Amino acid sequence: MKIVVTGGAGFIGANFVIHMVKKYPEHEIINLDLLTYAGNLENLTEVEHAPNYRFIRGDIADRKFVFDLFEKEKPDIIVNFAAESHVDRSIEDPESFVRTNVMGTTTLLDACKEYGIKRFHQVSTDEVYGDLPLDRPDLFFTEDTPLHTSSPYSSSKASADLFVMAYHRTFGIPVTISRCSNNYGPYQFPEKLIPLIISRALADEELPVYGTGENVRDWLHVSDHCVAIDLILEKGKVGEVYNIGGHNERTNLEVVKTILKALDKPESLIKFVTDRPGHDRRYAIDPTKMETELGWKPQYVFDTGMKQTIQWYLDNKEWWEHIISGEYSQYFEKMYGERL
Repeated sequence: MKIVVTGGAGFIGANFVIHMVKKYPEHEIINLDLLTYAGNLENLTEVEHAPNYRFIRGDIADRKFVFDLFEKEKPDIIVNFAAESHVDRSIEDPESFVRTNVMGTTTLLDACKEYGIKRFHQVSTDEVYGDLPLDRPDLFFTEDTPLHTSSPYSSSKASADLFVMAYHRTFGIPVTISRCSNNYGPYQFPEKLIPLIISRALADEELPVYGTGENVRDWLHVSDHCVAIDLILEKGKVGEVYNIGGHNERTNLEVVKTILKALDKPESLIKFVTDRPGHDRRYAIDPTKMETELGWKPQYVFDTGMKQTIQWYLDNKEWWEHIISGEYSQYFEKMYGERL
């Protein structure tokens, strides 16, 4: 089996590549990534020499490149993580999100239509559902919740999801979609909340928190996410959407205070800043379908997962210091420059 993982040098994609390379030595895992700002090959050092792993640099929105790749490799499965994913960046530059998240996805789907595929899996987000009110803890996103986006990022992901389902219905492409809650764990790019707070707190710098910090997120450990996608590829029903959630709702302020306590840093570092435009209030996923149909349950509770995650960042300072300094972008040339 030949599996192409797009965006496999990003946070979740890299964790998934590592999971698949180690679990399935008989499968060939191809990591396709353009290595834009959040793509980091240092995420994959533990598998970069594995005999069943290869890295290819390329753009999923480059039609000729994608079709040439399918012609040469003839992949069996595509798992599409490749995406612009930071909401703040989407507010500043919506067009790049349309190009990668929408046009990139349709380019991959066109190649699947041309060359055939056993499965195309789209990695989406719970943000396509919009948000839930803070005063209704009984409400959760299900797979039947209507799409109701708030940001250019979530709009681009919802558009991609609609195209995926349209290609299934119109052309018969075997697809599945997963929509996850907020991920945390090793190799998360330091612009995201948890690694940002860890790195800044260690430097005794102010910790920016939007609004009053009362926005609620359901936190999912990246390892649980990877296992869930693996299960969907194995047992998931073609044409279906699966929600993946961690049962770990916390306010942003609670997350920040958890990190400060673990690092023995004062809460006086917290600085409340002007809220993000259109900031979603609460995300909460009902993962019943994953649990009942596929037998999946998250293994990490938030407190245990956070302790391990914080320790990982303490043990791997060089990794995130390389990102903050920009040195991580030189890794491709170091590893692959002579091979080009």
